[in-house]
Amino acid sequence: MVTSRRGTTPAILLVVAGLACQEVGASIAVLLFPTVGPLGMVMLRLVFSALVLLIIARPAVRGHSREGWMAVIAFGVVLAVMNGLFYLALERLPLGVTVTIEVLGPLVLSIVASRRASAWLWALLALAGVFALGGGGWGDLDPLGVLFALGAATSWAFYILSSSRVGRAFPKLDGLALAMTVGALLALPFGIVDAGAALLRLDILALGAAVAVLSSTIPYAFELIALRRLPPAAFAIMMSLAPATAALAGFVFLGQTLVWLELVGIALVITASIGAVRSSARAAREAAEPLA
Repeated sequence: MVTSRRGTTPAILLVVAGLACQEVGASIAVLLFPTVGPLGMVMLRLVFSALVLLIIARPAVRGHSREGWMAVIAFGVVLAVMNGLFYLALERLPLGVTVTIEVLGPLVLSIVASRRASAWLWALLALAGVFALGGGGWGDLDPLGVLFALGAATSWAFYILSSSRVGRAFPKLDGLALAMTVGALLALPFGIVDAGAALLRLDILALGAAVAVLSSTIPYAFELIALRRLPPAAFAIMMSLAPATAALAGFVFLGQTLVWLELVGIALVITASIGAVRSSARAAREAAEPLA
């Protein structure tokens, strides 16, 4: 697919805007942790995201195969687990560090998918970035927070695979809406216990809805539009900038400063992500050439 510069530039701006909205939403979520807790925030985000998607998509609940429903349920479980681990990590680690570790999930998936020996050089670069994040020794990072972030990274890889399965089985946004509903139902009891009486406050509910819109609705809509104008590889490279966006949002909205070694670590992981995406795209082109 050939894209014109006139069509590509607005698409790039949409991706950047989506990343910015996502990290602003995460910053608001962190500010709400003392009131509703991380699991309460997960519940609010998933519930409001599910409501918005159900209103927009109005998915049919009949006429789907057993395999399709199993894919939706699995996707919903992944959504609940991924968001839960991400917010539990955010409670203990800076936003930029958390997102950088989380990016390792899709990064490893890209390296494995490329099936090129040279791609593992990007894995080594990412590993160097991870060590730099911990100042060379990980002594200043909360160990439990790191484990939660690594769990979120693993969940993100499963999210990509589950999203692909659901996208093939359901039209438009139907599968995502149903999966988000499953995730919201799973998060509901944990969120109620964590947030307690705070859920009766209208201001908290309004901020929870804002987090859902900023972190899920707007980024997904922008990404959907951008993907129509950007090649998948270019889109993936843009998404690799998420750690930098997160570090900036953490600094501006949460006052989270990073030492120079942590900034080097973020830069290394971003470079490795971009390199892995380009390597994977090159491998896909080479595999397709004999069929041309």
